[in-house]
Amino acid sequence: MSDILKVPTMAEYLAEGKRPEVLFWVGCAGSFDDRAKKITKAFVKLLHKAGVDFAVLGTEESCTGDPAKRAGNEFLFQMQAVTNIEVLNAYEIKKVVTACPHCFNTLKNEYPVLGGNYEVMHHTQFLKSLLDEGRLSVNGGTFKGKRITFHDPCYLGRANEVYEAPREVLKKLEAELIEMKRCKRNGLCCGAGGAQMFKEAEPGTKEINIERTEEALAIQPDIIAAGCPFCNTMMTDGVKNKEQEHKVEVMDIAELIANAQEL
Repeated sequence: MSDILKVPTMAEYLAEGKRPEVLFWVGCAGSFDDRAKKITKAFVKLLHKAGVDFAVLGTEESCTGDPAKRAGNEFLFQMQAVTNIEVLNAYEIKKVVTACPHCFNTLKNEYPVLGGNYEVMHHTQFLKSLLDEGRLSVNGGTFKGKRITFHDPCYLGRANEVYEAPREVLKKLEAELIEMKRCKRNGLCCGAGGAQMFKEAEPGTKEINIERTEEALAIQPDIIAAGCPFCNTMMTDGVKNKEQEHKVEVMDIAELIANAQEL
């Protein structure tokens, strides 16, 4: 069986005079980070499995500008945002799905004032809709009965109040969903938000991702489920710091569903 995944671009669709059901916004992490690329591939497999007519921008996609804005460079953010909006509007994009809560929040809440108005969904919301509509089906497989805890990404949870969609998707795995002491509205940041991912830590007694990983490990999960490539990196580093990587896996929800699909 071929490992090559067909991912059409908007330019190819335009050349054929067609328009996809949804634009998949891949994001910087999903495009360039080796670990996050696996999340991208898993989600693309699910889109194909569900028969979703989708496309990506490919080389026409640029950073949403989220890190620049969080770091305080509003000018750079607006330059990046306006460039992206011009591309999206030229293709008459209506619906966007992304596996990155940072992209999700920026596209959904910060692009409209600059002229970019789209229906924006996080991939866990989109997967839930595919499962609800019967376009995707899943059983627990090797995840059945596993102890899974979900770490709420800041820009998905507190910033946009999306708490149930990822959990509803995880329940389809027939796993034991367990919650950390701080979750949902009281969830703790992984330590990467606000452009902190790209700078050295400030003086302190403990890294935030270590604190968060300790909370996760305290409830003895088999898997820490993530819905953000940054959270995935930070929690994976935390698990390695605690030398628990042979006991506890950190996986994106798309990977969990895709892996269950293959069984």
